[in-house]
Amino acid sequence: MENTTPDQQQQQQQQQQKEEAIVQYIAMRNDLKWPKGALIAQGAHCSVAAIHLNYSDADTVRYLSDLDRMHKIVVAVPSQAELVELSAALERAGLKFKLWTEQPENVPVSLATKPYPKSHVDSFFRAFKLFK
Repeated sequence: MENTTPDQQQQQQQQQQKEEAIVQYIAMRNDLKWPKGALIAQGAHCSVAAIHLNYSDADTVRYLSDLDRMHKIVVAVPSQAELVELSAALERAGLKFKLWTEQPENVPVSLATKPYPKSHVDSFFRAFKLFK
C-alpha cells in the first residue's frame, strides 16, 4: 500500500473536487395550475438570480466556464409549505440559494441553489422526484 503525505492527500482531495460535477438544483412547485411556459419562466428567473447573486463564487465561475456542459437538476416540490421547508433546511446548512417569489402575487414558486459540487447538496433534494 502506498503511503501518502498529508500534502499529497490534500492534493488528491482537491483534484477529486475539481473532477466532481458542479450542478445547480432548481426546485419547482408542481401543485400550481399555471401554464407550463409561466412555470418555466419562474424557474429560469430563479436560476439566473441564484447565479447572479453568487457570480464571483469559485463553483459558479467553474460552472459558467463551460456553458455547453452546465448541469441543472429540476425537481418537483408538491406544495408551498414543502418549498419553504426546503428553503429553511438549506439556510440552516449555510447553503446559498434564491427562493423565487412571484410578484405581485407574493407566491413562492421556485428555489435554485448556486452551483455546487453535487455531493454538497444532493441530500437535500433526494426526496423529490424530477419535475415533469
